This record gives sequence, C-alpha cells and structure tokens, in this order.
Amino acid sequence: MKTRLNILLLGFIVAGFSSCDILDVEPKDFSSPQYYYETSEQLNMALTGVYNTLGSYGLYQYTYLCQLGTEADEGFYNRSTVTQGPQFYNYTSSNTNIQNLWQNLYIGIQNANLLLENINKPDMDEEKRAQIKGETLFLRAYYYFILAINFGDVPLLLESTKSANYPKITRTPVKQVYEQIIADMTQADSLVMTATEAGFGGKINRSAVQGVLARVCLHMAGHPVKDVSKYEDARDWAKKVIETGFHELNPDYRMVFIKYARDEYDIKESIWEVEFWGNAQDSYREIGHVGNVIGIAAPANSPFGYSTALINATYYHFKTYEDGDGRRDWNCAPYRHNGSTKVNWGVTHLYNRNVGKFRREYETLSPRTNHGTPQNFPLLRYSDVLLMFAEAENEVNNGPTDEAYEALNYVRNRAYGNLMPNAVSNPAYAVPAGLTKEQFRAYIQKERSRELCFETLRKYDLIRWGIFLPTMKAVMDEFVLTGGTGWSWGQLAFKNVEARDTLMPIPIHDTALNNELGQNAGWN
Repeated sequence: MKTRLNILLLGFIVAGFSSCDILDVEPKDFSSPQYYYETSEQLNMALTGVYNTLGSYGLYQYTYLCQLGTEADEGFYNRSTVTQGPQFYNYTSSNTNIQNLWQNLYIGIQNANLLLENINKPDMDEEKRAQIKGETLFLRAYYYFILAINFGDVPLLLESTKSANYPKITRTPVKQVYEQIIADMTQADSLVMTATEAGFGGKINRSAVQGVLARVCLHMAGHPVKDVSKYEDARDWAKKVIETGFHELNPDYRMVFIKYARDEYDIKESIWEVEFWGNAQDSYREIGHVGNVIGIAAPANSPFGYSTALINATYYHFKTYEDGDGRRDWNCAPYRHNGSTKVNWGVTHLYNRNVGKFRREYETLSPRTNHGTPQNFPLLRYSDVLLMFAEAENEVNNGPTDEAYEALNYVRNRAYGNLMPNAVSNPAYAVPAGLTKEQFRAYIQKERSRELCFETLRKYDLIRWGIFLPTMKAVMDEFVLTGGTGWSWGQLAFKNVEARDTLMPIPIHDTALNNELGQNAGWN
C-alpha cells in the first residue's frame, strides 16, 4: 500500500495569501519563524508544507490537468456548454486559473525560502538536515521551472518576504531563472536519498532530481532559450538515472496506471509522483482529481467511480499509434460507462474517446466517492528518462547512436507487449536503422506523445521544439476534415491558438499592483 507523505497545511504556511501578498506584502497569518523551526519535527512539518504546493488546486490537483491548455494536440476540452478559458486559448490576464497557478507556485517558493533560512536552527542529525535541505532546494527549483515554461521571465526570489515595504520586484530573464534552477537542483542531487533508500515515488530522490534536471536542460536547449550546449547536459543527467541499474519499465504499460489507482508504488518505473490519498470520508485525506477530470466518464455514484471526463483524445493523436501498439486503447478509452455496464465505441466515433490512462474502476479504496480520488499523478517516469536520453544523444552526436536506439526501442518494445512473460516477440516495434538526425528526432517527437500523453508534458515539448503553432493548426485541419460541425466546440482551441500562447499572461492582479512586472507579448 501507498506510504503517505503527511502533507499537512501548517499554521505558519501562507496558503491563503494572494500572489501579490507573497511578492509585496508582509505575511501576517503564520507564526513567526523566530518561534518555529526549533525541532527536527518542526523542520519536517515545514517540508511537508513545501511539498503541499504540488497537490494544490491550481496545480496538479485540478486545473493544471485539464484547464490550462496542457493537452495540446493530444486532447480537447469536451464540454459544448463551455467555450471560454485557457483550455480554448480565448482568455485574458484576469483569468482565475492563471492567477491561481502563479499564486500557488509563489506560495511554494515562499515556504521553501522560509525553511532554507531556518534550516540550521534545530539541533538534529546532520544527514537528516541535509536531506531536508536537498528536497527543499529541488522543490523551489521545480516551482520556478513550472513558472519559467508557462510565463517566461518571472521574479526570482531567493529570500522570503519579510517587510511590508518590500521593494517593487522586476522579472528576471528566463535564462537566468533556468541557471538558478540548475544550481539548486545540482546541489540537491548530492543531498537527497537515492531511489532505493526512499522506496516510494512520493518522496524526492536522486533519480527524480537527475531526471528532472535532464528535462530542464532539454528545455534550455530548445525554444526560447536555445542554448544547444544543454543537450549534452541533458544526456548526461538522464544517463546517470539509467546507470543506477535500479530502474526498469513495468512489463505491462497498463499496470503503471493501475498501480496509481490501487495506491501502490512502483519506484522502478514511477520515479516521482504527486501524493494524493483518501476519499473525503475522514480527516486523513488530500484527495485529487486524477481519474475524475482526466478519466472515463461515469455518472455520480457509479460503481466504476464518478468521472466528469473533461478531456477527450483527439483523432489526430489516436492515429499516431501504429498497429499492434497496446497503448492506444489504454490511453484513448475505447468504451464508456453506462450505469453498471461498459459500452464500446464504434469505428465512426472518432472524437468520443475519453482519456483512458487513469481509470477509477481499478481503485481499491472504498467507497469510490464523487468528490475526488486517491490516485497519485506521475511527474517523472522511467520511460520519460529513456526518451529524453535518446533525444539528447541524437542531438549531441548529430544522429542516433546505438545507445539512443536501444533506449527508444526499449520503450517501444514494452508498448508492443514484448516484455510480458511468455510473449511472442513482435518485431514491428523496432525503429528502422540508419535514420538521420532529423528522422530520429521525428520518431522521438511522436513517441513522447504516444508514451507520455496526458501527463502535462506535451504542450511544453511542442514549444521547445518550435513546432507548437503549426502542430495545433494541423489538428484543426484534421478536426474540420473528420469531425464536422458536430464537434465545433472541440475545435476552438486549435482555431483560437496564436503565437502569444507559447506563454501565459502575467496575472493582471499582480501587474496592476506592481507596474515593474510588465506583460508578455500579445497580452494586455
């Protein structure tokens, strides 16, 4: 069973503040650090407060999963009665979801800064202190990474807000933000536990740090920073994870996600994940919406588990899967729930398929409530590390090496069922030999979508590759051709998207209070 990280809101945590309060106003609703951080227990409690941002409503609990445009070419918001918002690329800087994302991330950063400033206060085991410091540094850096890929230049705050007279804060160039992210994560790498020592994916471990560092470096190598020297760093960080010899792919792709539903850890595959637990039936819970907003539609009180299923797979994405790839009918649900039965979709139902990756029918916690789910959400899987390594290796060597082929084909081998016990090997999985750098890159780009779809990575992959806008318009063309007028609302995101949408707007709440922030291009 899942080992919980006891992520509790602390009395001193500033979770009720607005983002402007974090940036400009003296906190008032928490115990002074002068009277806290006195024991190792208090330090650990403070750490859980830093973790808490991951599961906040504005991030992985809800809106980041389904309402912030993160599905890109893979999915669309499937509510005909809702036609406005970031998920449709027709919104303004006053949008609440954008404000909440910004706010929650800066709350996490504020809490991390407070902890780091007081890390040496208690008398405690130095190894434990170092671990707490490493996890805190990594989390602060991760929150800045999410800010950077969504907003570009952002205020870089490395000290907690202490004064009501805090000066007006300007935005730091995104490359400098990335450099701080790498510095923090690199320091964390030497401080946190190994994956084997941690034992479960809810706790930051060295493999998670190294894998996310590979992701950060790939983003620096691509748009908009375009520091191509970072491809080598990305390759090296991903290779460190591979060379542990500990991580491996679960032979059955489906089981990766069934384990999330069953509250079971598999740290060899799922290296880092957001913790959720409980079913809102008692006080011990921090429920999420994995399987609920991204899942297979089911009515209230359904024996399969209630799901609003806000995201459907696009036919464009569905068609990227090749014959024999078992991931297609897992990720793009081939059926719907109707009462206590399952009804299969026919071949003409091109846009009816919900996201099937996270399925509530496998939850073991009873009862399955209407209000949320206990399923964790993946932040880094081993297959992602393998694909990042293959991508970076291809770029560094101006073409794919044997190691790049091996990493990519390992992921594809699993997809075709070849890793299952007593499987009859299907040779169709193998990527053709002799590919050019550009051809291998194209394979990686498609493979990342097939393997990692609906895990909040795709939009940002397309942006760093410099193909976001043309890809979205290609989906629009596909939608018009195959969806007709019956799915006109599903086309909205692909119709509305513009060049400005590579970044979100700085929330108007903050630009109004601090005119030094400015605004991203194309927004007002």
